Amino acid sequence: MRMPTDINDAQPREFTDSQLLKELEAAAQENLDRHIAAADDWQAHDFVPWDSGRNFAFMGGEDWSAEQSQLSDVEALALTVSVLIADNMPSHHRELAQAFGLTGPWWTWVGRWTAEENRQSIVLRNYLVLTRAVDPVALERDRMEHMVRGFDLPPLHLADMLAHSAFEEAAAAVRHRNTARLGSDPVVAAITDRIAQDDELQATFYSNLVAASLDIAPDQTVLAVASAIDSFEVPRVDLLDGSDSTARLAEAGIYDPARQNEDVFAPLLRDWKIAERTGLGAEAEKARQKLAALI
Repeated sequence: MRMPTDINDAQPREFTDSQLLKELEAAAQENLDRHIAAADDWQAHDFVPWDSGRNFAFMGGEDWSAEQSQLSDVEALALTVSVLIADNMPSHHRELAQAFGLTGPWWTWVGRWTAEENRQSIVLRNYLVLTRAVDPVALERDRMEHMVRGFDLPPLHLADMLAHSAFEEAAAAVRHRNTARLGSDPVVAAITDRIAQDDELQATFYSNLVAASLDIAPDQTVLAVASAIDSFEVPRVDLLDGSDSTARLAEAGIYDPARQNEDVFAPLLRDWKIAERTGLGAEAEKARQKLAALI
């Protein structure tokens, strides 16, 4: 039998998802503890200007009309997209639970992440409705449609889910930081800046697990990272004029897919030291070279 003459000729070890979950359990517990220690358990009600509220017609007040909104169109759109994404927690929760299982630190993380996302939805919805920044009836119709349509990923292995989630949270942080920087409304800036801090901590959890997975199952994880980048799309909302939220938010500089390599992918690839990885099998090495070119 021919012995491998190069490390790239050797067969990389393949881990099943259950094996990799077990191998990464200590890292998951360490990063869960780190996340909880670093997280600020902020209160959604503190960020809402309750004295700006008044009743709608159902309670003897006045229903919404467009001139009541004091928020720019782009800020209203950015917050609407964020609230619809965060509101669709049942679908996201299901996807994570299927990948991470129902025991140990993995399951604790699923619950923690879901609760944090739900808090984001609460503060965004309360602000938008109370300040009459958007039509509450249209927002509710959009929410119903969005949740009925749901969020359904293709079947992903554990390493794929970790990479996908790291990129998704990093992109959310970019979107919220850029919304805060618009600065036309200080309350919106405070809310989106606060949410971005959550996004960044969540991205760190997933990023650290990807790094640990690269050490344990380098070939599988490099291929998972490459696949996640190839298929990555930011959540979008169809608009009444036939355009979609992605194009509008890109025009406003809130999130531009043309910049996501620079803003989202490259920083994480550097953190994972992708360009410096050696000893991969032929397929993973080809993917690594492609990834290194993005940095």
